[in-house]
This record gives sequence, structure tokens and C-alpha cells, in this order.
Amino acid sequence: MITLENSSLVFRFPEVHKHARVAIQFQRTLRIPDDGKHYPLPPGLGALPLRRVEDFADRISSDWRERAGVMMPLYQAEAMWISFTGRQWFGGYPCAIKVAAGKINAISGKSWKPELDGSDRDYIVVPEQPWLDGFCVAKDVIRQFVAMPLGAGYSVEEQLTGKSEHGGLQIIVYPMKKEHYEAIVRPREERRRSAMSRRLSKRACAASAMGLAAGGRMQQQIYADPHGVDAWDQSVSSRCFVTLVNAARWRQITGQAPQTKPPTAADYTKAGLPWFDFYVADLDTLGGAPELALVKSVAEMAAEKGEQVLGPDGDVKPTTVIGLGPGKPNSKVRPVSEDTD
Repeated sequence: MITLENSSLVFRFPEVHKHARVAIQFQRTLRIPDDGKHYPLPPGLGALPLRRVEDFADRISSDWRERAGVMMPLYQAEAMWISFTGRQWFGGYPCAIKVAAGKINAISGKSWKPELDGSDRDYIVVPEQPWLDGFCVAKDVIRQFVAMPLGAGYSVEEQLTGKSEHGGLQIIVYPMKKEHYEAIVRPREERRRSAMSRRLSKRACAASAMGLAAGGRMQQQIYADPHGVDAWDQSVSSRCFVTLVNAARWRQITGQAPQTKPPTAADYTKAGLPWFDFYVADLDTLGGAPELALVKSVAEMAAEKGEQVLGPDGDVKPTTVIGLGPGKPNSKVRPVSEDTD
């Protein structure tokens, strides 16, 4: 079962376990420069709005209606990242999640298939993976998710398939098997929660459709499945299509104003605001997908086309980088800066 709650997609599997739940948000963020450097994690600037496609059936194309799901606005060249959160107590019910852009798997670079296959290593596991910022192009390196108009040739889908057929995002979630959770994971999480409590007690439309292209390089670990493919209940799953709408058309479709444009990375850094890093030492990380490593970035494509689709990056030298990780404050959510919109 999938519900839209405020700005979150909530996947629940009560038939598996009463705690089987994960929420997914799409966070606005800074677009990092595509200059060959590897940047730390930029902040979250607030959740992007989500609306059910079926609520605007008379204002959208037939292919959008057939896909159903939800839609959200993005400006051309705007960046975003995906946040995964479970119940904060217990640390979240484990789920295996596949993410694709234009039906190209964001981890493996291969064409979409819903099934989990341990040999492909094409999915992520929550709560171990708190967020995903882009396409996995090398070990501990991603290229940022950047929105570009579908049909312009920039999207990863168009570069790898030669077609602008799907666009958007495709997400499928599988919960952990109840018996595996009860026997292995839940006791571990309860011990962790008990230890935490003891520590705390000592302190008191078609033309509007968008696809995702590859942006600048970012340092981010994509963690391998620590449980094994047999831990996941593939007899149940929930799948959702997220249509990306050009923010300039959002008001025409929904009658609501889109979000304001985010600040540039240069302006943000100049203000002395923080960037972030997340690392878990005892988890294996995946290598990059060869297919995705060959994809050209928006900047590279624009240079070839002789087009100006990105604004100036300015001078971006992150000086304040906050380390996040298990057991540290705010280890699951990158905070929104009070000094930004």
C-alpha cells in the first residue's frame, strides 16, 4: 500500500509485519559544479511537493494518466536527492529498494526490471542507505540527479537507449521477510535502542515532461546488501511512477505556485553554510556501473551542442563539512539551513 502523506510517499506492508514501513521524500538541493572535482553532500533545502496524478486527469496527457502515481515540479537544471526514512524507533524496518530514472537503474545502469537479483547488485537497502543523490558511476562516487527536458538528449535514458520514452522516476520497494526480521534484525535493533536509552538517561504534459541527467561528481557511498537477497519478501511489493514536471508548467496543471529556485552552490558556500559527509565503516560499498560511467554530464552535452543550459557555477570551495553517521546527531536527515529559502 502506498499513500501520499504531506510531501512523502509512504510504503506500508501490513500483511508482512506491522512495522514494515518506509517513507520516501524528494529533497531540493544545490546543483554542484560539474568541474571534475568531487564535492561533499549538499544540504536539503526542503521537500519537493508531490501531487497525485489522478487528481489532475483532465489536464495531463493520456500516458501520464496510464502511469498514475505522483508528480512533482523541477526547474530545468535543478538538482534533487532522495531521502529514505523508516520508523525512527527500531532504526526503521529494513526494505530493499530499486530506483530507476527513465527505466534505467540508477545503481547498475541497466534497463529496468522489477525483480531482485543478488548477482546484479542493483538495489539499495534501508535503513543502511539513508539517501541517494545520483547515478552510481564509480566506487563511492555518484553523479548528481539533475532535471532536464525530456527529448533534448541530455537524460541518462536518452543517452543509453536513444529514446525519450519514459522520463521520471520509477521506484519499487520490497520489505524484509517477517521471520528474518524477527529472528535477526529486530533483536539487534532493540539492543541498540536499549543502549541508546541508557545513554540518554545520563543526560537530562509531454512538453512539460522531465528526465534525469547526470550532473557533477559527489562523494557518496552506495552500500551493499548486508542481509542477502533471500532476506527480502518478493511475494509482495509496491511500485510507484514519479512524473517530473517542468516547474514552469506546474501552476497550469495544479493551480499552485511551484517552489522558488534554489540558491547557487557558490552563494550557499559564500554564506559559510555547511556541507555534509556520511560514512559507515563496517559496510561494503558498491563499485560504479560501467554503463553509467560512460554517460555524459549536462555540462559535457551542452558543450557539444553549443547550448547554454546551465547558469554560472561561481567559486565553490566547501570549508565547513559536517560528518554524519550512525550514532551521531542528525545522522538520518541532512538539516535544512535556516538562512535559505
